[in-house]
Amino acid sequence: MTKGTVDNSIKILFIGDVVGKPGRVAVRELLDGLIDSYKIDLVVANAENVAGGFGVTARTVSELFDYGVHVLTTGNHVWDKKEAEPLLNEVENLLRPANYPPAAPGSGFCTVSTPGGVDVAVVNLSGRVFMECVDCPFRTADSVLEKIEGSTSCVIVDFHAEATSEKRAMSLYLDGRVSAVLGTHTHIATADERILPGGTAYITDLGMTGNEDGSVIGINYEAAKKRFLSHIPTRFDLAKGIPVLNGAVLTIDADSGRAESIERISRSLDRSVSP
Repeated sequence: MTKGTVDNSIKILFIGDVVGKPGRVAVRELLDGLIDSYKIDLVVANAENVAGGFGVTARTVSELFDYGVHVLTTGNHVWDKKEAEPLLNEVENLLRPANYPPAAPGSGFCTVSTPGGVDVAVVNLSGRVFMECVDCPFRTADSVLEKIEGSTSCVIVDFHAEATSEKRAMSLYLDGRVSAVLGTHTHIATADERILPGGTAYITDLGMTGNEDGSVIGINYEAAKKRFLSHIPTRFDLAKGIPVLNGAVLTIDADSGRAESIERISRSLDRSVSP
């Protein structure tokens, strides 16, 4: 992995929610090419659905690290597998939302260094609108930034939330205080990527890394249809098809932490590659 081509700048790839084996295959097959073409310094991915579409396991987390991801964020589904609790305490670069109560295992932020020696803080937050009632993400963001203050200017926030209004409010609340606020959770990439007036990169949702064709946010359409038509709890199976990797590439000024650019990306696997 090489240093970014822009003087005093770093490039960060943030991959949207990785869903099950199809998502892991997309990362395996596409990540190296993206790192080379964009000269990426740091790779972050949301992994709350990485194990069979629900939760995390030691094996699936290790896979993503082996493929070249440096930090894994999560969300409300991180608890869907029992082994998540000890895993969150053991794996430093596997995050859960910082605004879960203090008794929750793991951490909601970490700091990693690029090959060029630039420290980057990654913060994970969960929304509350239409989601589980956790601690206030806005006040938690303030608290985490106080702890990070002075250690690095480059701060990337994964805001794992349902409501676009809450995501937009968070981006404005943190504008000029962090390098980027990137939305995850809804699995549908939005077309509103921008640099806010204070220098913070923003997108409402990065989208999903997994099967898109014939699926409902990565889930088999027939199972999803049954749930919607009958309102009866239904086992959700992952959809089959050609996986796609969605996310964004950020260019960040390493000295000021201000975002210089954000580019939304979407890459599909070759049809000869089977998930």
